[in-house]
Amino acid sequence: MSRPTLEDLFERRLTYPDFEPRERLARLVGLDDHRERLSKILGLLIHQKGFTQWLAKYHPDAGALGNLVRSRPPLVVLAGDVGSGKTELAETIGDAVARQEDIEITLFPLSLSSRGQGRVGEMTQLISAAFDYTIEAATKLKSSTGKARGGVLLLVDEADALAQSREAAQMHHEDRAGVNAFIRGIDRLGNGALPAAVIMCTNRLNAVDPAIRRRAAEVLRFGRPTDLQRATVLKNLLTAAGFTTHDVQELVHATGPTKERPYGFTFSDLTQRLLPTIVLDAYPSKALSSKRALEIAKHIEPTPPFKDE
Repeated sequence: MSRPTLEDLFERRLTYPDFEPRERLARLVGLDDHRERLSKILGLLIHQKGFTQWLAKYHPDAGALGNLVRSRPPLVVLAGDVGSGKTELAETIGDAVARQEDIEITLFPLSLSSRGQGRVGEMTQLISAAFDYTIEAATKLKSSTGKARGGVLLLVDEADALAQSREAAQMHHEDRAGVNAFIRGIDRLGNGALPAAVIMCTNRLNAVDPAIRRRAAEVLRFGRPTDLQRATVLKNLLTAAGFTTHDVQELVHATGPTKERPYGFTFSDLTQRLLPTIVLDAYPSKALSSKRALEIAKHIEPTPPFKDE
């Protein structure tokens, strides 16, 4: 089997900074803490010169502490429920990091097609090739001065499908080999001190191999939006359409947990299902109605939680 091409592995590659992901990132209401923490972590993993300068300025004698922070594996895991904003944050955070560090960053989003067609050795080769391309691109950007000329982010969405635990009794030997290739790739990135990092997104953190979880510099957990977060999303988008604070609060209540349904709407339930349905219900012959919006909200079933078993 010949080496897969860059296009085979990464159907679309994004370069930051760019205005479109910046706007998408700004629309992620309620994830400010995750956004700030993730941009700091990735900035440090990809471009350590800024951290080195900060350490020299504020804590010049804390070299051992700085080395500890700098030596963390270049892996961040985003884990949580479906529709909680993990993938959207992972696909757009590169813009914040690029602007924060004043460098250009390229995102390599690894497709689930990397599982291959089931031929012996194919999955392992595909994963190894994905890391090969990432390392090659990052090596060209590395600088002896510590000031990277750019950075690379390898995004692995639905990571539990590619890096599932080798402890699973039913796991095929080829899948085990693929996980081993994944671990080797992360270690190669870290040992090379390259301006690159891996972002893994998963709905089932417990299904990800323990050795990969242990290598994560950070595991950020995502949940469903709280009452306040749902209110912020709805208020920001509906106030201009004439909805009052009371109207918004009624929708907040309708989209939250109930006695019959112990879970509320996800972020994507709000932005991709509820709000478009409210608009399309009125279009093209009438204005939006808060009463009708509430009826719609009560009839939409939110996405059930993903069971992490």
